[in-house]
Amino acid sequence: MGVTVLQQFPMGENRTGPQTIEFLTKRIVALGALQQGQFLVDCETFTSTPTLGAQRTVHVLHNSEQPASVFSILDTGTKTISLVADGLFDLLMLKMTSMYTSKKQTKIESKGPKFEIGDFCVKLGSMTMGQNFKGVLVEVEYRPCVVPASCWELMREFLQGFLGSSVQNAPPQYLQSRMNEIFQPIDTIHQYLDQFILYRKATGVL
Repeated sequence: MGVTVLQQFPMGENRTGPQTIEFLTKRIVALGALQQGQFLVDCETFTSTPTLGAQRTVHVLHNSEQPASVFSILDTGTKTISLVADGLFDLLMLKMTSMYTSKKQTKIESKGPKFEIGDFCVKLGSMTMGQNFKGVLVEVEYRPCVVPASCWELMREFLQGFLGSSVQNAPPQYLQSRMNEIFQPIDTIHQYLDQFILYRKATGVL
């Protein structure tokens, strides 16, 4: 695993979600990319019951790239705690319904085609909450590098090559304080969670 950057792609006024994915697919294929299957990242959110006192939120995420792992991020309101566990964690959450309840209507996922081009892996994700399309997320992984600061400029240039001027000049906010640290799978998950929370807030269901 290398360094991953997640980028929201702005929706055109006259394009649907599938049309946007098709548009980006044509762009990346024109650069010589080959499709290598599909991917899925999902997130279910649980909130604490009043018996625990101050409200806490647990986000449980899965990434098809790490099928044996379950990622959990606890938000206490003042800090976040990350945990990487195995598949049994999902069963554990089911047994904790007296303390944490699932907000089913806010389950959100990003899924779509995965491409490889040279040292890069590109994923074009349609983000949906329930059955409702919310937007397009583009994930780019640069595999030869594990320190974001060492490859950000290269990744930004690559992103601009097929996403155009919508690419931000600065790294994702989550990465900005971790640019010189070794990149881990949980860092990808945090970037997805940040985007998922933004869309939930936009629809008023957080």
